[in-house]
Amino acid sequence: MTDSAKVRGKVVVITGGARGIGLATATALTALGAKVAIGDIDEAAVKESGTTRGFELYGKLDVTDPVSFENFLDEVERTVGPIDVLINNAGIMPTGRLADEPDQITRRILDINVYGVILGSKLALAKMLPRRAGHVINIASLAGETHIPGLATYNASKHAVLGFTDTLREEYREHGIRFSSVLPTLTNTELGSGISGPKLLRPAEPEEIADAIVALIAAPKSKVRVTTIAGIVSQVVGLLPEAVGDGIARALGSGHAFLDDVDAAQRKAYEERARSV
Repeated sequence: MTDSAKVRGKVVVITGGARGIGLATATALTALGAKVAIGDIDEAAVKESGTTRGFELYGKLDVTDPVSFENFLDEVERTVGPIDVLINNAGIMPTGRLADEPDQITRRILDINVYGVILGSKLALAKMLPRRAGHVINIASLAGETHIPGLATYNASKHAVLGFTDTLREEYREHGIRFSSVLPTLTNTELGSGISGPKLLRPAEPEEIADAIVALIAAPKSKVRVTTIAGIVSQVVGLLPEAVGDGIARALGSGHAFLDDVDAAQRKAYEERARSV
């Protein structure tokens, strides 16, 4: 059976769906016949994306607000149908040294990237467990398997998402609910603007992440890394002795890619939006 046949008709909810990976995924799934609902904190952007692409449902969603999140999922089930897949995609990535990171930004990263994923997973479970069917896909990052200067809190948040998702995968293994993680490398979205990334490793396109998510819905597994090469490098470096692994990472430029090498002017708009409290 093709991916299209396995995806067609499924009700899929995507947080942070107004742009980037979320929008690319929503577009790909809709093209394959899925019933897609996107939510996003940016009400103007989600309205524009929803109306121009013909998704089943779109609306404002604050993943850090239990009332907002629960109401959105309730509306999906009321107007579109029982949720088959929840993709916890919403996330932010402010860059910079930890000593320069205001406390409210630290809390904002953790609230969106970690609490939002936990909250969404919990609310999805409440709907899926009685049906003994469902799939929660949490968008993590290859940063969740490594450590990158300039991304300390972001790294911490993605390590948390991986540990959380792996735990739920086992906790609900016999209850009919699937849990999966997606680990993208640096991707050509607004989140990655002004960043060139490590040497030798090309950025991914959001459509590549979307294709991986489609495949994951069609044939669930615990995690998928994109790109394949970046994923292999991440895993291999993680297995090496610390001094060797860190030396390779430095040689690839990871020590400066998210600090001194950032194009601040190109990244300014994203940083301002991500940091708005």
